Amino acid sequence: MLEVKDIHSYYGKSHILHGVSLNLQEGEMVCLLGRNGVGKSTTLKSIMGVVKPQQGSIRFHDKELVGLAPYEIARLGVGYVPEDRRIFRSLTVHENLLMGIKGGKKDSAGEGGWTIERVYELFPRLKERSNNKGSHLSGGEQQMLTVVRTLMGNPRVILVDEPTEGLAPLIVKDVLDMLSTVRKSGVTVLMVEQNFKAAIKVADRFYIMSKGQIVFSGNQAELLAAEDVRKNYLEV
Repeated sequence: MLEVKDIHSYYGKSHILHGVSLNLQEGEMVCLLGRNGVGKSTTLKSIMGVVKPQQGSIRFHDKELVGLAPYEIARLGVGYVPEDRRIFRSLTVHENLLMGIKGGKKDSAGEGGWTIERVYELFPRLKERSNNKGSHLSGGEQQMLTVVRTLMGNPRVILVDEPTEGLAPLIVKDVLDMLSTVRKSGVTVLMVEQNFKAAIKVADRFYIMSKGQIVFSGNQAELLAAEDVRKNYLEV
């Protein structure tokens, strides 16, 4: 459903992505792993149109995304969850969710798409906090709210940047459980992570980046067997 082919992206004159290629199939959870500063977040931003690739192709259901504005890519069914969460801290949980509603594909996540009622049914913690302001939520709750607010636009795929960063281990489990629920609902997930031990529990396939390039592609068993790759690129 999503194919990234040989993209090159820059910040000014700095060449960040050097021919990155990856793909997602419908219903998968794919994880992009690697150390800090290797281009993982830039890859998501390039897919979303926040960073404009200077070369290469990004196709989503046979529609070319390179050259489109981020709002146009979002309307096609791509959701983006940034690393810094960007919740509306002065608004309640319920108001944040309302802000996420837009004219997306109504059938993108099952019959009827995503509604407030469906969100509260699947994620009861948000229902419990529905009248709390964003500033009063824990880090894990803020991360959950950011992901679910993105779902309110009925995306077919979501790009999630470092969802477990800075969270305590017990909260990491809650966030991963939430993403697994999202995936089971029919939404395809591309997740950027540094936490190998967290990612290996939930993702179907993995890409590892180093210095702006993909250096490994494989499933869970292949990654667990690739001890040298993990040692050289993941510090595990």
